[in-house]
Amino acid sequence: MFKFKPYLKTVVWGGEKIAPFKGVKTNQEHIGESWEISAVKGHESIIDGGDFDGKTITELCAERKEWLLGSKVYERTGTEFPLLIKFIDAQSDLSIQVHPDDKLAAVRHDGSKGKTEMWYVVGASEGAHLMSGLSKRITPEEYVSKVSEGTITDALCDYKVAPGDVFFIPAGRIHAIGAGCFVAEIQQTSDITYRIYDYGRLGLDGKPRELHTELAKDAIDYSVKPDYRTGYQKAVNRESVLVRCPYFTTSLYDLTEPYEKDLHNIDSFLSVICVEGSGVLRAVEPAPMREKKVFGFTRRAKALEDPKLVEMPVRQGEAVLVPACVSSLQFIPDATPVTPEATPVILSEAKDLTPQPSAPHFKLLTSYIA
Repeated sequence: MFKFKPYLKTVVWGGEKIAPFKGVKTNQEHIGESWEISAVKGHESIIDGGDFDGKTITELCAERKEWLLGSKVYERTGTEFPLLIKFIDAQSDLSIQVHPDDKLAAVRHDGSKGKTEMWYVVGASEGAHLMSGLSKRITPEEYVSKVSEGTITDALCDYKVAPGDVFFIPAGRIHAIGAGCFVAEIQQTSDITYRIYDYGRLGLDGKPRELHTELAKDAIDYSVKPDYRTGYQKAVNRESVLVRCPYFTTSLYDLTEPYEKDLHNIDSFLSVICVEGSGVLRAVEPAPMREKKVFGFTRRAKALEDPKLVEMPVRQGEAVLVPACVSSLQFIPDATPVTPEATPVILSEAKDLTPQPSAPHFKLLTSYIA
């Protein structure tokens, strides 16, 4: 199992909650995003600790291949890790935006992937909201007019949010995270965003931020749905599936006791994000098989080492990558609270940044490629 060094990103709309939530000490201000697991070029996650300490996730994928990713995932994506995992803290409204799908992104952006994503609301200040989807049918021409007039938000669904809310954002759906939201985001490995409207805001450089009105015009899904929220069955000490799509399957585990997850049939890595509490992940990791050339063909031989028991502590604000070779994974909540000075902030009370004892629940989001 692997942990990575987070990439903390300062943005014009960023807040001050990510560092205390993660228990990270930094003088960096307006941190709007913490990229926990990323293979985006230029911001590839660096392994933190263990035998691969200091290597990038791309180097890890290239060396461990199917052992890490799973056979079908490796066949589809090669050595590019297919998900981007992050936390987002919106002190003010993000821009209204949309992302292209795979087909459009490949044509416009040199073979890049599109971006389908989902949000799990970890924390919400009073009045926190977000926008997702069109509230009424408009034409591409009406879209352009509304952007020009500054009235595009009138055509969007605006939702008040609370911790535990989930939104699935397929490529093509107009959306925006609003002020007061603290979310965990799971998405395709892509950093392509078409900014539609930005409230006339200036960027960190003091200049107006670029808009992509025409690019977005052809990327938008103009269909209208009655409700864009994602419902799910909340439960304690069992799996709650949040989203199933071609790009990821994500579940929530709200645990007060140990839980064992069977992984032997998924043939995929598993990303694990801790959104509340602390505990331990325990698994037996088989060693990778040796490869050797026989008459010009690559053959698998006996494993280099014996399987080993791995225990990985994880706390609120951390992410862990579990390799596909693991067939069973235990989630074990901590039995005793950690010391207050070592405990990250619980975002149920978004305005209170005072360190406090661990919550009794161990909440995890897991994602894999089906």
